Amino acid sequence: MKKNILLFALLSIITTACMPTTEKESMTKNLEGLVAPVATKKDSILSMHGDTRTDPYFWMRLTDDQKNAETPDDQTQGVLDYLNAENDFTENVMKHTSDFQKEIFEEIVGRIKQTDESVPYFSNGYWYYTKYEEGKEYPIYCRKEGTLESDEQIMLDANQRAEGHDYYSASGLNVSPDNRILAFAEDTVSRRIYTYRFKNLETGEIFSDEIENVQPGAAWAKDNATFFYCTKNKISLLSEKIWRHKLGSDNTNDEMVYQEHDPSFYIGVYNSKSEDYIIIYNSSTIVSDYQILSADNPTGKFQEFSSREKKHEYSISHFGDKFYIVTNWDAINFRLMETSVDATSKENWKEVLAHRDDVLLEGIDIFKDHLVVSERSNALNQLRIINQTTNEEHYLDFGEQAYVARTSTNPEFNTNTLRYYYSSLTTPGSTIDYDMNKRTQEVKKQQEVVGGHDPGQYTTERLYATARDGARVPISLVYKNGMRKGGDTPLLLYAYGSYGATMDPYFSSVRLSLLDRGFTYAIAHIRGGQAMGRQWYEDGKMFKKKNTFNDYVDCAKFLIGDEYTSASHLYAMGGSAGGLLMGAVVNQAPELFNGVIAAVPFVDVVSTMMDESIPLTTNEFDEWGNPKNKDSYDYMLSYSPYDQVERKDYPNMLITTGLFDSQVQYWEPAKWIAKLRDMKTDDNILMMNTNMEAGHGGASGRFERYKETALEYAFFLDLEGKVLVD
Repeated sequence: MKKNILLFALLSIITTACMPTTEKESMTKNLEGLVAPVATKKDSILSMHGDTRTDPYFWMRLTDDQKNAETPDDQTQGVLDYLNAENDFTENVMKHTSDFQKEIFEEIVGRIKQTDESVPYFSNGYWYYTKYEEGKEYPIYCRKEGTLESDEQIMLDANQRAEGHDYYSASGLNVSPDNRILAFAEDTVSRRIYTYRFKNLETGEIFSDEIENVQPGAAWAKDNATFFYCTKNKISLLSEKIWRHKLGSDNTNDEMVYQEHDPSFYIGVYNSKSEDYIIIYNSSTIVSDYQILSADNPTGKFQEFSSREKKHEYSISHFGDKFYIVTNWDAINFRLMETSVDATSKENWKEVLAHRDDVLLEGIDIFKDHLVVSERSNALNQLRIINQTTNEEHYLDFGEQAYVARTSTNPEFNTNTLRYYYSSLTTPGSTIDYDMNKRTQEVKKQQEVVGGHDPGQYTTERLYATARDGARVPISLVYKNGMRKGGDTPLLLYAYGSYGATMDPYFSSVRLSLLDRGFTYAIAHIRGGQAMGRQWYEDGKMFKKKNTFNDYVDCAKFLIGDEYTSASHLYAMGGSAGGLLMGAVVNQAPELFNGVIAAVPFVDVVSTMMDESIPLTTNEFDEWGNPKNKDSYDYMLSYSPYDQVERKDYPNMLITTGLFDSQVQYWEPAKWIAKLRDMKTDDNILMMNTNMEAGHGGASGRFERYKETALEYAFFLDLEGKVLVD
């Protein structure tokens, strides 16, 4: 086994700044026996299109049955031993920061209001809200009938339901139209495989009905007894079938009302905002379609909204005698159409709002007298208010360089009040009610930062980096006032860059633990997201995926060149598909970064996309490509982080994963770190932390998850010499 010489170089930097020489030498001696795990090699030969790859760590893949077995077989035990050895190594490497991690954790949790509740919203005669109680990890779901002065009714206490489980998640809460029955879905494994249960809200009784292997999100018919839900394929975990259940009956007799045979689609079922329709959605990366059924006719047959077409994405909203449709039909940035409820196929659609080249239409909210249009322009959200009686329109003015604004919970039609959410890198998240007629607003609640937070002590900027092909890439950044711009300033550059997901510049009280210690935090709005419109996404996927990686590297070079930081103090972070980004950029430009965190990283691109039994694979061929096609295989192989690991220097790295992750399987980062450790030529830190009880989102509970954050922050701050060692 190799000695972890890399730790000693780091400690010389940290301890020189923080402790006397004699203590520094003593610490180095205490760490001389620390060695990194070395994974066993068992070569597997993978061949496709005449190309042969040798994968020495393919053996690390376990099935769910193997992971859950009471008595592990030899392969399972070998994998578990390796993951635990990596965890032990990480713990030992970071042991000198253990007190500091506790300090960071307590600091983060200390800013969170222990006893708190959401702003109530009104729906079908009740005010609904969620509250937290001091010291408890999970939410309590409540309501009051008629007025906020009424007695509180606890619908579901997730703290009680979580007892005895290492992980717990309640999702898909759905109250029947007569307000009597609560449907709720629970996951106690963190594989995103839920079980639906039903509770009588009048008596507190939990019904005997239990529906396993479901996806959260369902729909009630107006008879208050018929419940539509979605089940998953037990191997791929893709949503696959829609069922009709009669409350109180044996669910083995449930009727399947829809099955999706194309494994590139996600499906699900929901009620329209009007509650008049039950809607089945079908969605792949570039195709949408819908099936609709009157909620008054629960035993009826679903009807196709419009014929499925290649490369047509749209969404539907019902109001009165119309459906509104947000569609990319002949409109890359989408436009708004409408059609009669009696003639929903595409040839009957009429344009309401035209396409614009410079504005992305993201969605709509419909009210009796108003239409609220959510747009994105120049990487910023816009809320456009249209009075449907007078046709007058206006935009909300948010007054900051970088922010996020989006509509919130608006279940009622007959109101002139729009509820929306606002935040920025300096402004805590706020729930705001806006009178669309009077054009006045009231902040109903702003996130409280316990101990106080003064937005005026921080500065946010919007910058633009020029990518190598001439594209202007926005960067949002924030720092504490007094930050000295220069090469010694530590800067964390975060990005995602896939699926059209835009990483908006929102406030985080957690992030203050970095900002208050001198870090600048920046978000690179790279291609692959939709910050600059739909084309921004199209230019960062499939055979243009490398634009995503190039944009990030070019943003890093820009920040160094403009003296916001230097390579010695620049840090990178991304998770999931953003972890793929991290893997790609450390292969392309490792010299730019002092430290990198790759969270639950999707790094074994070709092998994963070759295996259609792995969750998400078939649904994402239009995002990454299908490697069974040679052109896709060659392109994906050319950037796949695992396949492109080389014998060269890499930055200090912390990799995280979860044993039960259903989105990015644990074996991808496990294989990656094993190969990196075998190939890299530097003495920098390389370590991995596996949550052995959780999946893609990490630990459950509102406090427990921040222990992982404390480890991550300690990693960055330790590299900066900002951790005092006893």
